[in-house]
Amino acid sequence: QVQLVESGGGLVQPGGSLRLSCAASGITFSIYGINWYRQASGKQRELVATITNVHTTNYADSVKGRFTISRDNAKNTAYLQMNSLKPEDTAVYYCNVPIWGRNYWGQGTQVTVSS
Repeated sequence: QVQLVESGGGLVQPGGSLRLSCAASGITFSIYGINWYRQASGKQRELVATITNVHTTNYADSVKGRFTISRDNAKNTAYLQMNSLKPEDTAVYYCNVPIWGRNYWGQGTQVTVSS
């Protein structure tokens, strides 16, 4: 059974940093691309960053230069390093793995950027 567990969220001041983790189980982690999404209150879920199985990365324009996605296949874990955080980054962040047309999601982790 595929399971994704996010961690690392919390409350941070503007300009601060957080690192989110997504621990995967039940899949051959190394062969799949990993996505990070976020959903702010009252808004649609949006794609933030992606990393392919060969470590090619892509970012939403709103986070380019501030966020970095990475993966450690030996630990079956993906990361999202978030720097220079802004209040508009406040959202629930979700890890996503598409597998053969089916999307698997974690439970999400709350990130709040506020002074």
